[in-house]
Amino acid sequence: MRVAEERDLDLVEVAPNANPPVCRIMDYGKFMYDRQRREREARRTQKQTEVKEIRLRPKIAEHDIMVKSKQARGFLSEGNKVRVRVRFRGREITHRDIATDLLSRFAEDLSDVSVVEQRPAMEGYTMLMVLAPNDKQ
Repeated sequence: MRVAEERDLDLVEVAPNANPPVCRIMDYGKFMYDRQRREREARRTQKQTEVKEIRLRPKIAEHDIMVKSKQARGFLSEGNKVRVRVRFRGREITHRDIATDLLSRFAEDLSDVSVVEQRPAMEGYTMLMVLAPNDKQ
């Protein structure tokens, strides 16, 4: 402790469970600043995958499906996941097979750039499917 005070540094316990405990003489404030800077830099270079959402209806027109699949293709090419949601209103919920066919056709159209991560499943008044980008892009 005397040596640390003479050098105007801190005595930091590195391994308290060792026999005898291991300590280092260092500038603790500078050490913490460098560590936070490295962590911030690591977070900045890390790739965050977003989940983009495409919303469809069971009575969607053919051209609208093409527009939505082109939009989803763009999201997938950027490396984002795509959640495809078919929203039912009123009595449409009795025709779940239409939504299942629509989602399977949507996945088939995008099969060259994506893989189905989550199969179509009901969640309340919506049917969901999640597509993830292919690794071979």
